[in-house]
Amino acid sequence: MSEQSEEKTVVVVGPDGTPIGTVGDRDDDPSRLIEQPAKVMRIGTMIKQLLEEVRSAPLDEKGRQRLKEIHRRSIVELEDGLAPELREELERISLAFEEGTIPTEAELRIAHAQLVGWLEGLFHGIQAALVAQQMAARMQLEQMRGRPALPPGVGGTTLPGGDPSRTPGQYL
Repeated sequence: MSEQSEEKTVVVVGPDGTPIGTVGDRDDDPSRLIEQPAKVMRIGTMIKQLLEEVRSAPLDEKGRQRLKEIHRRSIVELEDGLAPELREELERISLAFEEGTIPTEAELRIAHAQLVGWLEGLFHGIQAALVAQQMAARMQLEQMRGRPALPPGVGGTTLPGGDPSRTPGQYL
């Protein structure tokens, strides 16, 4: 049996019935990049906390070996929760330690900092994409309504029962 994913796309049309754009297109949805968001957030938080702890503590050989294994397993678990394009990016940027060697404290700290930085960049990028998507949807909705897409309080809104030459925010 093959699993089929239903992709729902809503076509936004203008007042005259012509299409303006689409909402819900899977290619435009930044949340599709993280297939298991809760898992990625848990691992990201764990790695960040681990980096904070490692900064202040000297590590012996067993500690460095353990951190090397945690780093390797964290990347494997992260890849499991990401879309293929992000998996490929993570594999390209991840610092792989040679098999059979124990990395230095500096190498471990750099590898963990790199991973934390990548995760924070991922989260910020998705947040920015979601905000942009919301703004685009708002603008499309305003265009459908035939109103200019202006920020609240700006434009030709008059006060209730008031003078049309005065708009909210004009006190003097």
